[in-house]
Amino acid sequence: MKTKNKILPEQEEEKTFQYRTYGKGELALLYLPNILQQSAVDRFNEWIEAAPGLKERLLATGMNPRARYYTPAQVRLIVEVLQEP
Repeated sequence: MKTKNKILPEQEEEKTFQYRTYGKGELALLYLPNILQQSAVDRFNEWIEAAPGLKERLLATGMNPRARYYTPAQVRLIVEVLQEP
């Protein structure tokens, strides 16, 4: 006898976005999950460039454009502009 596992509303885990350090590829893939990581990073960088004032605000946090990670403060700025992934 086959039974289906049903997830009841009280059993569902609510996934909330965490403001933590993210690798650039990791964060880009959250926004663009169905493409290769490097393509996601390239497109994500284009979004950051296109968003008015975002790149300047990120640089003001001390972001090095060649860094491999975003700090929690930088992630918060990105999410303010691009919304949660």
